[in-house]
Amino acid sequence: MVSLLCYPKDERNILMLQKTPIFIAKERPPLKQVTINTPFITLIVLDYGAIIQKLLVKDKHGKSTNVVVGYDYPSLYPSDKVFLGACVGRFAGRISGAKFELDREIYPLYQEHGMHLHGGKEGFGKKYWHIEQVDRGEEPFVKLSYYSKHLEEGYPGNLKVTVTYKLLKNSLQITHEATTDRTTIVNLTNHSYFRLDDSDRVNHYELQLNCPKILETHENIIPTGKVLSVKGTEYDFLSPKKISGLPLDTPYVIGDPADVVAKVYSKKSGISLKVHTDQPAVVVYTPPHFPGICFETQNYPDAPNHKNFPSSVLRPGEIYKNESRFTFEVE
Repeated sequence: MVSLLCYPKDERNILMLQKTPIFIAKERPPLKQVTINTPFITLIVLDYGAIIQKLLVKDKHGKSTNVVVGYDYPSLYPSDKVFLGACVGRFAGRISGAKFELDREIYPLYQEHGMHLHGGKEGFGKKYWHIEQVDRGEEPFVKLSYYSKHLEEGYPGNLKVTVTYKLLKNSLQITHEATTDRTTIVNLTNHSYFRLDDSDRVNHYELQLNCPKILETHENIIPTGKVLSVKGTEYDFLSPKKISGLPLDTPYVIGDPADVVAKVYSKKSGISLKVHTDQPAVVVYTPPHFPGICFETQNYPDAPNHKNFPSSVLRPGEIYKNESRFTFEVE
């Protein structure tokens, strides 16, 4: 919360007599929280960024554990720089050259270090969303929406976006949907950092990925356009193995989407997480400065600039959809 600039009464009078302008800082709207739960999971969501603030599940000792990295105080999120729990868009991931071509027109985008990341300077994770519906029934859910105007951050089309967080027993289902009045590109994901125990690293987590290929990337993590096999490389998690300090910021190509896309397990807490998605890729990311692992289910990063990648184009009359499910169990 930003405080108003205030002056004692006599100082205000002096300023008025001197005709000196008084600048009053704009106060942010208060952040709203919504809590839903089942006997297995408690979810706390913010209207700011459609952020997952907390996700509580029980470990093997029956103790409630927050399995996402986040702040205790909602007021800290506007200053966050790493997209904690946020809905990322209009295009998740990187876009090379900070531009893309669509229907023979070039659209320049906000860029840092020659690339566009996670929707721009103020992507969807920095916007106030509207809480459309809250249902606390047997399968509780909260639905939020955001209206992205034509050329916001450089993207064409007025885009209506919704994200629905739904609890299904011991699973969190996240459904992103979008419609547009003009041809545009869309790629949405949730950016939660999962932390399955209280350790200061995730090296001991056992990871398995139903991902036989990865996208080759440059040093700045922008795809080159080539798709490579993981076999015989350190990125091969087709069979479960410990992360063991391998830094991951890796776009994986999903195999059979009907199967579990990813599974991660902490022996310390006994908590395992399984990921299902209808998307063609998952970016697996382990941040360097705090313990956590992201499973960013989405289209291929930089898809607008590679004709051999799945299309990210959304046209009027079509519905974009990304449905992913995160299931927690105790082993």
